[in-house]
Amino acid sequence: MRILIAGVGRARRGPVKDLYDDYAARLPWSVRLKEFEADKARRAAERAKREAASLSGAVPKGALTICLDAAGKTLSSEAFAHCLEDWNGRTADLAFLIGGPDGLEGSLRNGADFVLSFGPMTWPHLLARVMLVEQLYRASTILSGHPYHRQ
Repeated sequence: MRILIAGVGRARRGPVKDLYDDYAARLPWSVRLKEFEADKARRAAERAKREAASLSGAVPKGALTICLDAAGKTLSSEAFAHCLEDWNGRTADLAFLIGGPDGLEGSLRNGADFVLSFGPMTWPHLLARVMLVEQLYRASTILSGHPYHRQ
């Protein structure tokens, strides 16, 4: 399985980038991070529209698209692992899209194959990447029977 994580904002050196890199290196799947600069438009709606165009343009043809958004569906780690298993059976490519400070444009969310939420709280978009890649790693350990995940 090939995984693309496309996100608005660039992680500089530091603890957030280090955590992301650590978990990404543990994944049994191919993972690629595509970062986009936050758009400089004055209006939030215009920024979100431009960022949506950049994010959707990065999605490989035929990939299942999963948007991260507070309005999405919350899953347990086990349920997320089983979703990954199902998605892997349907396609070789997954694309996770993470918006910037203004979130994702509605048309991008509405066109996604799945909208995932890490809960109703607002998370910094760079931290959401770390949370996602940790959950991907956790899912891989659940699926392989590794003891990393404890119930």
